[in-house]
Amino acid sequence: MSEYSDHEESERDPELPGRLLRTERDALMPLLRASDKERFELRTACPGWTVRQLLAHCGAALVRIVEDRLEEGVFLPESNAADVAEREDWPLGRVLDELERGFTEAGDVIAGHKDGLLDAVALGEWVHAGDVREAFGEPGAYGGKSTGYALPLLEVTSRRRKTPRLHAFLSCSKPPLVLGNETEGRPVAQFWGDVPTLIRICTGRPLVGTRYELHGATEQELCIYR
Repeated sequence: MSEYSDHEESERDPELPGRLLRTERDALMPLLRASDKERFELRTACPGWTVRQLLAHCGAALVRIVEDRLEEGVFLPESNAADVAEREDWPLGRVLDELERGFTEAGDVIAGHKDGLLDAVALGEWVHAGDVREAFGEPGAYGGKSTGYALPLLEVTSRRRKTPRLHAFLSCSKPPLVLGNETEGRPVAQFWGDVPTLIRICTGRPLVGTRYELHGATEQELCIYR
């Protein structure tokens, strides 16, 4: 696992998305397969989507990568909605099987994309797993064993999305996690809090009940999904 650091830039580790996806597969799939069907109708932090619909989106996105079906416009809201609608009549087991296949196979394909543009998809899948845990009322949303793989991906993605430079002083580490890009004449923003709260801020998730300090930037500026 990568250690958090104060380096100006982090080199891409092409194997990191696959490690994140497989670790999350091993943690999430047993929970999903042991859950009653009623839980899959719970609403999530993603507006308009139930747990089942969110998982259908996740599996569809990963299998598109596996099968090299990445036509122009893929992963835009309209495309995502079409993928979910296509799976409305699928048995729940088929939705979960597709998701598990994606978790297992997509990492190797993502590693082969030298531009690293698909790394953010792996990070997004991990965030959506947190959405599911939160909807279920399970512990570990936006945290857990996969965090050490997710945070380096957040570093890289935040720089690609051109969020402001942020030093995140996390309760789990001594040196700060460095996100975003420097802007001439703008001081580095600072965050003090825990990992799940930082993830919530950077991905636009609800912040109700959290405790943190943020100086030099707004929550909206730090969100990587716009």
